[in-house]
Amino acid sequence: VQLQAFGGGLAQAGGSLRLSCAASSGTISSITINGVDWYRQAPGKERELVATVGLGGTTNYAASVKGRCTISRDGAKNTVYLQMNSLKPEDTAAYYCSADLAYNTNDGAPVQERAWGQGTQVTVSS
Repeated sequence: VQLQAFGGGLAQAGGSLRLSCAASSGTISSITINGVDWYRQAPGKERELVATVGLGGTTNYAASVKGRCTISRDGAKNTVYLQMNSLKPEDTAAYYCSADLAYNTNDGAPVQERAWGQGTQVTVSS
């Protein structure tokens, strides 16, 4: 089971991007995605927690993105989105998603794990 983050790219200040975080199940028949976090890390800076969404849909945002970003989830697609609007140059960073996953292996063994997706780069030009 893997998480894949995608949707980054180059945008102008004031523009928008939508990042996606999807769980690929391979041969696993069913995955439950519990809490999901989006982080970002800019060169030379510490990793920052940007947004979180719980299984029930409760959301939280960093002050730096509140009002400009929306985190949402599509359970049917096992995908979580981060809609980013009114982008600023300081939003430039590699964005990572992380999630608590629960599933059964093909042998029926229950697994709960914290998974990370690879980063997707967001670059905002002024």
